[in-house]
Amino acid sequence: MSKKLWGGRFSKKTDPLVEEFTKSIHYDYKLAKYDILGSIVHVEVLGKAGYLKPQEVSKMQAALLKIGNGKFSPDMAHEDVHSQIQDSLEKQVGDLALKLHTARSRNDQVVFATKVYCKDNLAKVAVLGESVIDALKSLAKANSDIIMPGFTHMQHAQPVYLKDCLGAYAMMLEAGIDKVKIAASDIKLTMGAGAVAGTPIEAKHYNVSMDKYAKKLKVGLTGLKSEPTKNSIYTVSDRGFVAESLNVTAIMATHLSRFAEDLIIWSTKEFDFVDIDEAFCTGSSLMPQKKNADALEMIRGCAGRLYGNRIGFLAVIKGLPLSYNRDMQLDKEPLFDSFETLIKELKVLKGLVKTLKFNKDKIESQLDDESLYATDLVYYLVDKGVAFKTAHAIVGELVKYSIDNGIEIKSMTPHELSRFSDRFKNDEIIRLFDPKVSVESKRSIKRG
Repeated sequence: MSKKLWGGRFSKKTDPLVEEFTKSIHYDYKLAKYDILGSIVHVEVLGKAGYLKPQEVSKMQAALLKIGNGKFSPDMAHEDVHSQIQDSLEKQVGDLALKLHTARSRNDQVVFATKVYCKDNLAKVAVLGESVIDALKSLAKANSDIIMPGFTHMQHAQPVYLKDCLGAYAMMLEAGIDKVKIAASDIKLTMGAGAVAGTPIEAKHYNVSMDKYAKKLKVGLTGLKSEPTKNSIYTVSDRGFVAESLNVTAIMATHLSRFAEDLIIWSTKEFDFVDIDEAFCTGSSLMPQKKNADALEMIRGCAGRLYGNRIGFLAVIKGLPLSYNRDMQLDKEPLFDSFETLIKELKVLKGLVKTLKFNKDKIESQLDDESLYATDLVYYLVDKGVAFKTAHAIVGELVKYSIDNGIEIKSMTPHELSRFSDRFKNDEIIRLFDPKVSVESKRSIKRG
């Protein structure tokens, strides 16, 4: 095991089993560029506070940038990413690197790096989510004339535009992305907490614009600024921003899972509403005819995984006393997994949506089901002065009679219709069984 960031008080080596159990380098290496960004900012703070000379600031920042822009691979001999970066810095600038930890603790260091990681990945989710929305809107526009059965409880309900179904998912994602953006903006990049009690450095020195450093490290964020902590105990102990990141990624995964489920159902032989491109499907090792929507099934399944990440993390932190506890190390794996999984899903879905082809003839054949127009018949009677509940009961009896006797409503004689209501007129109700008439009769929808 390499040199640690602590140890003067200890006379014994850490038990190898404890070393293996507590190390985090195998996953927290993903924080490397964010930790380096924090270190570069901290060097500037130390320079402002007089702990480093200007030439020392320049030398140390240049070395950190070199480490950050190089190929960073986790060295399993290190306890965590912070100690590996420290060792790398020492190899470049010698004992000067020993000054880096002035007025600093891993407690606030890891919080800062994790916050930037969250902001960066929330931004990526927002951009990718918007690209999926654009793909959905393009698909809706290309199929704007298609009317399909709308469903409630997986049963035929009323005719709806396909573009409105696709638009519903676009709006879900828009609402999800709004939450993602709010979560990102709520994360404040505070510094100066130290281990728990703060540092001797004046608060004003922690106000640092970070954009130039972020750009050099290829962190795709702008408008970054560090600010002094208002409560050092809160800063090192709070993980609400992690919980919120896991929350919004789980919400986004929910929307994607529901969309995936609809596409899976619509692509079955029983529905045959949509064809999913072969590039996004897989086959069977036994059945040569199979074309399985495996990518969509994985999107559907991964939602449960993201829920588990969120709930598992909340269970870890629910009973922790102030301030920092090592339990908090366990936020990284679920956090990384949720972001990485969601980002993969969005990339796959963006490509898949662009390839979807709808079977218009098959969809139109489903619109022959007269039950889809039952509600239109109710409103027909309401417009003729019949109370809604009375009209609802009349049409219900009419539909039952139609089913029991195998007679289409639009084929019934005036005498048959009059058994249910003398307000029915054959020539008037026939036009109600037109899907276009049905969808256009709904005036409450503001269509662009």
